[in-house]
Amino acid sequence: MQAYDTIASVDLGSNSFRLQVARIVDDQIYPLDSFKDTIRLAAGLTHDRLLDDETQIRALSCLKRYGERLRGLPNHAVRVVGTNTFRIAINASAFIERAEAALGFPVEIISGREEARLIFLGVASSMPSSHKKKLVIDIGGGSTECIIGEGMEPIQMESLYMGCVSYSQLFFGDGRITKAAMQRAEIAARLELQSIRSRFSGGSWQEAIGSSGTARALADILKTNNWCNEGISADGLAKLRTVLLKAGECRKLETIGAKSDRIPVLPGGFAIMSAIFTELNIQHMNVASASLKEGVMYDLLGRLHHQDMRDITVNQFMRRYHVDPLQARRVENLSLLLYKQIAQGSDTHVTQQQLQWVARLHEAGISIAHSGYHKHSAYILENADMPGFSKMEQIQLGLLVRAQRGSLAKFPKLAGMKLDWSAIFALRLAVLFYQSRTDISLPRIQLKKNGNEYRIKLDKKWFEQNPLTESALQAEIKEWRAVGIRYSITS
Repeated sequence: MQAYDTIASVDLGSNSFRLQVARIVDDQIYPLDSFKDTIRLAAGLTHDRLLDDETQIRALSCLKRYGERLRGLPNHAVRVVGTNTFRIAINASAFIERAEAALGFPVEIISGREEARLIFLGVASSMPSSHKKKLVIDIGGGSTECIIGEGMEPIQMESLYMGCVSYSQLFFGDGRITKAAMQRAEIAARLELQSIRSRFSGGSWQEAIGSSGTARALADILKTNNWCNEGISADGLAKLRTVLLKAGECRKLETIGAKSDRIPVLPGGFAIMSAIFTELNIQHMNVASASLKEGVMYDLLGRLHHQDMRDITVNQFMRRYHVDPLQARRVENLSLLLYKQIAQGSDTHVTQQQLQWVARLHEAGISIAHSGYHKHSAYILENADMPGFSKMEQIQLGLLVRAQRGSLAKFPKLAGMKLDWSAIFALRLAVLFYQSRTDISLPRIQLKKNGNEYRIKLDKKWFEQNPLTESALQAEIKEWRAVGIRYSITS
């Protein structure tokens, strides 16, 4: 990486979209531009979890503006993440296609725990170094992330299905703030918190920190009204609760210093924060200036500097699932060697990286059962919490590892996405050649791809000495024919 470079992060939150552009100098991030647009994506979800047309149009208009600012930046320098609303909307995939066209960059849907990890990374990177264990609370539009961590490392991470937009709609949808509605909202939030209370209560951390819009909005109101000098206090929240109920309507909240764009979601956000203070026994909370978008940026910086969290996760999974490192390395080296001979297109670097990860984890499922281990491996990669990976990346890895052996006929329909048959071809051959799980002497393997046909050339004498492998290679011809690809062997 050059001494000076430009990177950007886009946070497609359930309440707001945010774009941050920064320059990198000596491993430090210096912000250049920052944009925020209140989209209220979560408010556009219908009862059957479909994102309505009006909200999509509003979101796409915003993304076109962001796309203009990002124009000219390479793909590896921009990371775009979608959060809770993207996770639950039934028509998210169709909308993402339009969003990517408007923005000009791919959109990753991240899991709740990955969102929590990135939030903690952003908060920890923006604060002075400390040995105190931190509790970080991030109330978003559709979900709330709770993290306990020390230094730069998260220890406990949870994502709860409650947010300032969804709760404001559910309990204060008519704009009225009544005592009964506030009690229902707080009780609902406290019930959500029950599952994490024992692990996240006061004895588990030394400092509480709030991030994102709700925490900052509440802190600003408390300071404006002299209810708390810095951050958020339990006493300050109690005073604010009295004022909210006395006002009785959202439209009257500007008098206490609430910003106009925050007012519609303030009651729901307050109810969640009040429940968090009660259930986790918090008396005071500091407020961080950074949140998810900064965490995405620092994670991206790590990837560019070869400190990719995804590599760390893969190595951890190898240990967790007792993967044979020698066999993984054999399959990795050969699959990459073969893929480079037939790779085509602009995303070959991305695919090579995926092949490395898949080769290292292709036998993870053996720890569950040897029979059908590739299916167990795929299930792990598709469903486990894998820090650093988006949900789409996990699906792609799962498909690739599932295709390492067995029938190929089901994959075009099963995938629902464009398959890189060359990567699958290279992986299947590598697994096949090393089925003996020993450091055998391989012949020179020449691969060629011509349109929809693969050709493999091997030494005839080696074939004669390895009839079992020859038989397996011949059997592959039928599998590839089932997906409309010709495959021939010459010696």
